[in-house]
Amino acid sequence: MHVIVHGGAGSAPAAPTARQGVLDDAAAAGAATSTPLAAVESAVRVLEHDERFNAGRGGAVQADGTVRVDAGVMTSTRAVGAVATLTGVEHPVTVARAVCEETPHVLLAGDGGVAFAEHVGVETDVDLFTAATRERFAAADPPSEPSAQVAWVRDHFGDDTGGADPTVGDGDGTRGTDHDTVGAVAGDGDRFAAATSTGGRWFALAGRVGDVPQAGSGFYCTPAGGASATGAGEDITRATLARRAVDGLEAGDDPQAAAEAALERFAAETESTAGLIVLSADGVGSAYNSEAMQTAVARQ
Repeated sequence: MHVIVHGGAGSAPAAPTARQGVLDDAAAAGAATSTPLAAVESAVRVLEHDERFNAGRGGAVQADGTVRVDAGVMTSTRAVGAVATLTGVEHPVTVARAVCEETPHVLLAGDGGVAFAEHVGVETDVDLFTAATRERFAAADPPSEPSAQVAWVRDHFGDDTGGADPTVGDGDGTRGTDHDTVGAVAGDGDRFAAATSTGGRWFALAGRVGDVPQAGSGFYCTPAGGASATGAGEDITRATLARRAVDGLEAGDDPQAAAEAALERFAAETESTAGLIVLSADGVGSAYNSEAMQTAVARQ
């Protein structure tokens, strides 16, 4: 099993060593499993549980004061499962896998997705706030009246601090970013899988959905290999970034070339920031145009 994981493309963390240790653990957890789908789920679950990343516990808070999480998985057989805007769910990647394997659907959202999570045995009443995210949201103090909130979001959506103390962020006291989405791609030579999970971006309107649970944008996989993307979700969706990287694999590019070409085209079209990881039978690749993107690789 060969696994690559990412911890999001964004500004550089103040304490990257601790985050790198978690990423290494996540990659190792994935490499110890028996199938690519199990590998990406296991790897992403490690990252969803750690508040240093914007996924699961510690996820970004929307403008109404609620943490809503998204995730998606896809295999090289083109099986897809995704969830969006789930509340109280620390491990949306597990729910996404259940959607893939146990339903005829591709995507479940909102209250129905939470009910399905409970049905498949995933805990659904988890407090996804941390002390840092609670403090950051309180300091920003968005308006509660809907028309005022829409105007406020135009100015604050994706803001690194939202008026809060810029040192407030990750659980280790480092500054948090809005692009700490997590993802993994795995393969065993013949089969591949990709997964991405996020808490979205800070101070979005309630119910906002970005690229992460959309196949082809935040994640994509075919018999050629898979990709997981991270960064400015609206722009990633407009560019279908993950699919572009896998299209490169199908055209004969190695994973590094596929990642670089997809990102170069994305940047030219959107003038935005993103990152992605790619894996095929030829190995792994990664590229980003943000300040930083940490990755880890494991093979067993």
